[in-house]
Amino acid sequence: MSLGRASRRRRADTNYWPGFVDAMATLLLVVTFLLSVFMVVQFIITQVASGKDNALQKLNRQIAQLTELLALETSNKTTLEDSLASLRATLDSTKSDNTRLQGLIDAAGDEAKQSAGRASSLASELEKHKELGASALARVELLNQQIAALRRQIASLEDALEASEARDEQSQTQIADLGRRLNLALARKVQELARYRSDFFGKLREILGDREDVRIEGDRFVFQAEVLFPTGSDVMNPAGVQQIDKLAGALVQLERQIPQEINWVLRVDGHTDLRPIASVEFPSNWELSSARAISVVRQLISQGVPPVRLVAAGFGEFQPIDTGNTEEAYRRNRRIELKLTEK
Repeated sequence: MSLGRASRRRRADTNYWPGFVDAMATLLLVVTFLLSVFMVVQFIITQVASGKDNALQKLNRQIAQLTELLALETSNKTTLEDSLASLRATLDSTKSDNTRLQGLIDAAGDEAKQSAGRASSLASELEKHKELGASALARVELLNQQIAALRRQIASLEDALEASEARDEQSQTQIADLGRRLNLALARKVQELARYRSDFFGKLREILGDREDVRIEGDRFVFQAEVLFPTGSDVMNPAGVQQIDKLAGALVQLERQIPQEINWVLRVDGHTDLRPIASVEFPSNWELSSARAISVVRQLISQGVPPVRLVAAGFGEFQPIDTGNTEEAYRRNRRIELKLTEK
């Protein structure tokens, strides 16, 4: 059995090699075929690639030629467009010139017509001026005659003016003389009124007596406020009423003595000190001073003094006779002043 196996193994080993040789030969044939095919394909690809390169170069050359032709055409087109634009501009300018020339021709025609009309009008006016020339000369002659008459009138007026100036100068002299005489008359009246004032104050001094709170200062007769009124009031006290009644009697006598041509009044002035008063009845010193002056005037009227001869005025604290800040200064500034004066 072992011998049989060995015999079969040897037979098998002996059959393997020829198959291997066949297989190798076949493989070699296949490889040779493939190499041949590859060589053929490579050759074909080389030929095709070479043809494509030639075609591509030819195509590039054609493209370059077309590009040059396109650039040339573009340049020609631009030139043509520029020429066309220039021609259009020239055409527009020509049309504008034609329009302007036509307008000038029309205007020249109109102006020629107007000139002809003006020439006709001027000729007509010239005829009219010739006709008016004679009339104008006649009017000039008439005006010369009127001017001569006016000159004669002016000479007459100058003579009258000189006479009037002479009369005016005489009148001015008379007016100056009347002014001097009037001033003298006024001065005499003032002196006369001053004399009556002096007599009036003298009588008041006799009537009222020699009192420190009633005094004469210049052309004024001064009552201290305390003589006539309580503090802060415009109602006269009984003693003040008696003093004013005496004053009224003297004033009535004086009114009979002063001539009627002297237009006089007795001015009653109310004054306060600088300390302010503030009440419902008297909001300020103005009201208090005015009310006191009016009270005196009313009392004088009640005793027969004519109202037309009386004036009431209030000055508040703004006309002091003593500018000090003492009680004595305040007392001196609180006063009622009587002044006999002209209206």
